[in-house]
Amino acid sequence: MKKQKSTADVVVPKKKVGFKTYMKKYWQLYVMLLFPLLYLGIFKYTPMSYIQIAFKKYKINKSIWEMPWADNFGFEYFIDAFSNPDFLDALRNTILLNLLDLVIGFSIPIIFALILNELVFKRFKRVVQTIAYMPHFLSWVIICGLALQMFAPSNGLVNMFLNNMGMETVHFLDEPIHWIFTYIFLGIWQSFGWNSIVYLAAIAGINPELYEAAEVDGAGRWRKIWHVTLPGIKSTIVILLIMNLGNILGSGFDRPFALQNNLVMDVAEVLSTFVYKNGILGLKFSLTTAIGFFQSIVCVFFLLLANWISRKMGERGIW
Repeated sequence: MKKQKSTADVVVPKKKVGFKTYMKKYWQLYVMLLFPLLYLGIFKYTPMSYIQIAFKKYKINKSIWEMPWADNFGFEYFIDAFSNPDFLDALRNTILLNLLDLVIGFSIPIIFALILNELVFKRFKRVVQTIAYMPHFLSWVIICGLALQMFAPSNGLVNMFLNNMGMETVHFLDEPIHWIFTYIFLGIWQSFGWNSIVYLAAIAGINPELYEAAEVDGAGRWRKIWHVTLPGIKSTIVILLIMNLGNILGSGFDRPFALQNNLVMDVAEVLSTFVYKNGILGLKFSLTTAIGFFQSIVCVFFLLLANWISRKMGERGIW
């Protein structure tokens, strides 16, 4: 006798939904999607056509399509940049300061997030979080003014304290070595609280049962941090590290510009301030566009390299 199929074994073929029916049901979502797509097209992708200025002789009275091509097969301004000692100094300073930011400052938000997560008193935890977030909302002009008052050689609060302790005056903003570490310290102070939000969110997503299991196995607080919390946020750490490596040649303008002075220009001039002084003030638009294009290519290379290494090490990476 043939075994009869039960109703559970019968597979009902799904009806294909037509395009008109689908759009009639979901057209509102596509209308909502239209506005961000228009924004990206108008303000992000259309300006990319002006990258041609890096390969052309800029003429203010002509469109980018009518400008003549630069010499040396269009690479005239790239050659000029790399033969300019000021550009090479700015390139060196940019790499140095960004590497120090990455090496010294990348782990600070992680440590701060781990400490906050271990705090028992919630009210005290909220107060600490608020105080740590506040510098993020200050402009670098305000931070620079505070730094001048705090680190001034003669009447600065820090140097007055050092002098009262019998120590010599430290020129935090007037000597290159001291300026570098003051620059890094202020950058970490301004951003570590805000950057820790991502790690706190990742920690909140860890399954509490893992902590309970670790506690049953006799793990203390440090063991739970090492074996549960850190592995739980490892993917977040890797993604943010990749993004930071992708910005190794990118530097903000306001921070170095606000803190630099004539006494420390050998270490304070970075690519963003070099582009401002030569491009906007010096009207060398083709040269500075070439420098910006070079920055973008190098940043994309480091981004792809860091993502490839993370994938080889077993992490997900960005994509």
